[in-house]
Amino acid sequence: MKQRHFSMLREFRLADWFTLGNACCGSFAIFFAMRFLQYEQMQDLFSGMAMIPLAFIFDVLDGRIARWRKVASTLGRELDSLADVISFGVAPAALGYACGLQGGWDWLVLSYFVGCGVSRLARYNVTAESLSDGGDKVKYFEGTPIPTSVLIVGLLALAAQQEHLDTELWLGMLELGPWQFHPLVLIYALSGSLMISKTLRIPKP
Repeated sequence: MKQRHFSMLREFRLADWFTLGNACCGSFAIFFAMRFLQYEQMQDLFSGMAMIPLAFIFDVLDGRIARWRKVASTLGRELDSLADVISFGVAPAALGYACGLQGGWDWLVLSYFVGCGVSRLARYNVTAESLSDGGDKVKYFEGTPIPTSVLIVGLLALAAQQEHLDTELWLGMLELGPWQFHPLVLIYALSGSLMISKTLRIPKP
C-alpha cells in the first residue's frame, strides 16, 4: 500500500501541486466559514474570503505552468476541475451561508449555484477537445468560468466590512411560505445561470 501511495505521488507534475494548492485554499475557506459561525470572530470570515483570490492565483498558475512545460494531462484536467468545485463552488456558497444566507430558499439557491458549477466543469471537460478545433488550447468558454465566483466573494467581503451581515444583509429578508428568503442570494442564481449558458461565449486568454 505504501509503495502504491508513493507511486501515485510520482505521477504528479509541478502544475498538479499548484492545483492541489487551489483545493487546499478552498478547504481552508470552508473551515474558516465554519469557525466564524462557531466563534463569531470577523477575522475568521475575512481569512476565509481571502482564500478564494489566493485559490484563483493557484488556478491561473497551474494552467500556465502546464502550458509552459507542455505536460497537460487528463489527470491534471480532472484535478483542476475537482479543485475548482471546492474553491469556486462549495467555498463561496459556504461563505454566503456564514454571512447570513441561511433561509430555506437560500439553501436551494446556493445548492443550485454549486450544481451549476459542477455541470459547467463537467461540460467543459467533455467538450474541451472539440472547442480547441484540434489545437492544444481551447479558444473560448461556453458560459462564464466558475472562478468568476471570486466576484461574489468580493461583494460579500464589502458587505462584511460595512457590517451588513446576518439580519443586516443588503436587500433584507422575506418570509415566503415556510422558509426565509434573502434577495441577495440571487447573485448566486445569476452566476450559476451564466455558467451553464450555452449561448454565452467568452474568449479564453
